[in-house]
Amino acid sequence: MSAGSIALAGGGTGGHISPGIAIAERLAEIAPAFDRVFACSTRPVDARMLEHVGADFTPIPAEGLSPRPLKLVRFMRAFVAGRAAARDLLAERGARAVIALGGYVTGPVVHAAHAMKVPVLLVNLDATPGKANRWVAKRAARVLTACATPSMPGFAERIVGMPVRRAALAPAARVECMAKLGLEPGFRTLLVTGASQGATSLNELMLHLLTHHRGAFGEWQVVHLVGNAERGSIEQAYRGARVRAKVIPFLHEMGLAWGAADVALSRAGANSVAEAILNAVPTVFAPYPYHADLHQKWNAAPYHDEGVAVLCEDRIDAMKNMPGMGNALLGLMGDHARREAMRARLTARPREDAALEIAHAALELAARG
Repeated sequence: MSAGSIALAGGGTGGHISPGIAIAERLAEIAPAFDRVFACSTRPVDARMLEHVGADFTPIPAEGLSPRPLKLVRFMRAFVAGRAAARDLLAERGARAVIALGGYVTGPVVHAAHAMKVPVLLVNLDATPGKANRWVAKRAARVLTACATPSMPGFAERIVGMPVRRAALAPAARVECMAKLGLEPGFRTLLVTGASQGATSLNELMLHLLTHHRGAFGEWQVVHLVGNAERGSIEQAYRGARVRAKVIPFLHEMGLAWGAADVALSRAGANSVAEAILNAVPTVFAPYPYHADLHQKWNAAPYHDEGVAVLCEDRIDAMKNMPGMGNALLGLMGDHARREAMRARLTARPREDAALEIAHAALELAARG
């Protein structure tokens, strides 16, 4: 018999959904009597990821807040509809606690939970808490954060680390991961990932490298996750350069890719950074360049400062990215001793299970209800 449910609210990108999956996995292990339900966004990426793991989820109408009149009206209408949908979900599922994971969908869910006296645990996932998280924090019973928040040092009661789902951790030795991905033995592997949405500037940098630095790939093969980009043209570029590559729009079993990788080029979302660090993969991180505050850089900056990763500005244009990001990647690919030293230091880092700590915190709140 169910003891009620714990709702996980968040979505819109894999960076919100993946940590939620990690927490739900630990809840299933330590408290199977509680149901787990995701209150996610209506974006297709949420359904794709949650359906793949067989999660129970309900899309909640929501829009981002904007000062523009038309968008503000859309936000308000969606908020009212989302709050009603969240109230129905929490009541129907007997929610005992809500874990808020950030993003605009958390607003209506937390508003409904607060009105229903369902306790909220906020898990902040970025170094710069967004508007939604700052709003949720005022209504949350507890606030934890995956990383330091330099701009708001007192934002959370504790830094717990990033929750990482089982499928994002290497499931076996490198040779076995390579075999499962259909990679060739005897070659080193470069992983290129722009996270769930892909990254056009990283894709274009790779096309530039294939054209102008083909010689750097002689002993390398590439696993390239292209996101929403045109897969065919990128595959053709690898074939034209005679570089071995697996070009994939999206990979649910990211642990296979991290497990196979000798080095990576990646966006610097908190989730991507955590996966690279936990899998001990030397990585060139390129923060998303269109955020006004460039907050992704703070996710990777501590590891850059430690010398276990490289943080580069994404200047969007491939030619402009060559002096920084391009040369940093080529340098790591060409320096085996440096890569191995970085990997050794990453492997030696202590590994805590943030998802398990968050699951225990949620259960403590649920017990109060």
